[in-house]
Amino acid sequence: MPVFDLGCEHLSLSYATKTVFTDVTQGVSEGDRIGIVGRNGDGKSTLLKLLSGQMVPDNGRVNRRRGLTMGLLGQRDQLDGNATVRQAALGEREDHEWASDPRSRDIVQTLLADIPLDSKIGELSGGQRRRADLARLLLQDWDILALDEPTNHLDVATIHWLAEHLENRWTAGSGALLVVTHDRWFLDEVCTSMWEVHDAVIDPFEGGYSAYIMQRVERDRQARITEQRRRNLARKELAWLTRGARARATKQKFHVKEAKALIADVPPVRESLELKAMAVSRLGKDVVRLEDVTKEYEIGDTAQKRRVIDHLNWIIGPGDRFGIVGANGAGKSTLLGLIDGSIQPTSGCVKIGKTVRFAVLSQRLDEIEALGDVKVAEVLTRYHSSYTIDGKNYSPAALLERLGFNPAQMMTPVRDLSGGQKRRMQLMLILLSEPNVLILDEPGNDFDTDMLAVMEDLLDSWAGTLIVVSHDRYLLERVTDQQFALMDGKIRHLPGGVEQYLGLVADRRKAEGFRAAKGVPEPNQTPVATAKLEVATGEKPDQSANTILGAFTPAMTDDGKEIRRRKYAARKRIMAIERKLGKLRDQKRDLESQMAAQAQKNDYEKLGRLAAELQDVDAQVESLESEWMKLGEFLES
Repeated sequence: MPVFDLGCEHLSLSYATKTVFTDVTQGVSEGDRIGIVGRNGDGKSTLLKLLSGQMVPDNGRVNRRRGLTMGLLGQRDQLDGNATVRQAALGEREDHEWASDPRSRDIVQTLLADIPLDSKIGELSGGQRRRADLARLLLQDWDILALDEPTNHLDVATIHWLAEHLENRWTAGSGALLVVTHDRWFLDEVCTSMWEVHDAVIDPFEGGYSAYIMQRVERDRQARITEQRRRNLARKELAWLTRGARARATKQKFHVKEAKALIADVPPVRESLELKAMAVSRLGKDVVRLEDVTKEYEIGDTAQKRRVIDHLNWIIGPGDRFGIVGANGAGKSTLLGLIDGSIQPTSGCVKIGKTVRFAVLSQRLDEIEALGDVKVAEVLTRYHSSYTIDGKNYSPAALLERLGFNPAQMMTPVRDLSGGQKRRMQLMLILLSEPNVLILDEPGNDFDTDMLAVMEDLLDSWAGTLIVVSHDRYLLERVTDQQFALMDGKIRHLPGGVEQYLGLVADRRKAEGFRAAKGVPEPNQTPVATAKLEVATGEKPDQSANTILGAFTPAMTDDGKEIRRRKYAARKRIMAIERKLGKLRDQKRDLESQMAAQAQKNDYEKLGRLAAELQDVDAQVESLESEWMKLGEFLES
C-alpha cells in the first residue's frame, strides 16, 4: 500500500437515514491536485471535514504525516463578526508587511480591493465575507489546501485569478490541493486527478474534468449499466468537450481519437438554425430593443448618482442565446431588470415585443419559499401541460424526476426541500410556464455537476430567446451562442468568448498600473487609449503565437521560469484559438445554409456577398489553424 501524506483507511460514516461512506480507503500525496465531484448530499463536504479532523468517522481512521499543515475553506466561514478585516484576514499584519511580499500583495489587492481593512466582519455582505475568508486562508502557508466551493461569490475574472494563483502557489511536485466545486472550467484548469463521490464510495480518475467525463463514459459503456439517461448526458457533454473549445487542449489526459470514437453517434448539442426558426414562429421579429438606455441610482442621502447603464443600445432577437459577464457590481442584474421591464430606465426607451412572455430564474427563491407547506405533488397538479425534450413529451412528474427527485419526495412539503432541490423545482416551474424569453441569473447556484448537465440538456432543446448571466464560464459558453461583457455601463460583444473578456480585464489593469506609475489621469477606455498604452509600455494585449514565440533564443532554454511562462501563455492562446475556431465553423455552416437558400431564390447579388464572407471566414480559419500548429509544436518540444 502506498504511503500518503494524508489519507483515510476503511473509513465508514452513517447518519440515521443515510450511509455516507462505507469502507473507503483513499489518500493524498505531495503534488496532488484533486477535484472532488458528486451529487449534492453524497458527502463531498463531509469528506473534507473528515480529512481535516473537523469530523470523526464511525469506523476506520484518518492518517496524516507528522507536522502536516492543512487549511480548509468551508462553505460557511468561522470569522468573528466583531473582528476587523485586518484582524480576521491579515492577522494584524500592517500594510507595509503584506505589501512588501508580492504574493500577499496580489491576494489582498485582488480579494480585498473593495473592502476597507478596518471595517467589521459583521458589517460585510455575504460575498465580501467569503472573499475575506479566502484571503485569510491563502495568506498562510499550508502543505494541503482543501477548498469547498471556492468560486462562490467570485466573478469570472477573480475565478481566473484564483486558478492561476493555485497553479503557481507551489513548485511542481510540492503541496497538495483538494477542491470541491461545480465550476467545471475551474476543475479542468487546476486539477490533475478527480475523485467521484457516489453511493458511499470514492472512485478515482486520472486527469481533469474533461478526462473524468471520458473515463466515466467508457466505464459506463463497459459495465453496461442501466442508468441510460445519466450515461447519455455524460456522452453528450463529452461530445461538446471534444468538438468544442477544449477539444485539442494539451492539458487534457485523453486522446481525442478515442473520445471521438465514443461519441461518433451523438448528434450536435443543439440545432441552432432549427431552434432559431422555431423561436421566430413563437416570437415574431421583435423581442427586446434598448435604445439609448441610461440607468442611475442615488447614492444614499447625497445628491450624487451612480450611473450603472450608460446610453446603451442593444437589440435582442428571436432565438438569440446571449451570455453576459461582468465584474460584481457592474450592473448585470440591473440590465436584466431593464430587459424584462421590472426596472425602468432613467432615460432612453426599452421596447418589448407584443408576443413576449418572460420567465426569470433569479438568484432568489421567494416564489418557491412562498409555497411553504404545500407538498411537491400538489404543486404538480396545478400544471396540465407537458414539456418536450429531444422530441419526447414529459409530464411534470417525469420532468421533476429528470431533475433528480425520487418518487418518495413527491409528498415532501416544499419548505423541507434542500436549497438545491428548491432551485431545481424553480427551474421546472419556469419551463412549465411556457415562456418564450428565458432569463437566467446565476443558474448554476446550488447545482452539482450532474444537475448542471441535466439543466444544459433541457436548455439545448428549448426554442426561444435565452439570456444568461453567470460567473461559470463553462456553463455560459455551453448554453449560449454569443457572449457579451458589461463594462463601464456598456455592452461589448466578445467574439472570442470569456477568454477575450479576461484579456480586456488584464489590459485594463495594466493600463491602470501604468497610469498610476506615471501619474497619468484615467482616460476613457478607447482603442486610441489602448494604442497609446502599447507604445508607452511596449506590450500588446493580443498574445498571438508570434508574440509568445518571438525572440526565443537557444540561451533561454536554460531559463526554466521563462519557458514555463511562455508555455503557460501558449496554452492560454491555444484555448482562445480553439474557441474562436468553433465559432468560425458555426459561422461557416450558417453562411453555407444561407447560400443554399439564396441559390434557390436566384438572388445572385446576396449570394456574392455571402460568398465573400465565407472566403473571409476560411482565411481566418486557415490563419488560426497555422498558429495553433506553431504553438502545439512549441509545447511538445
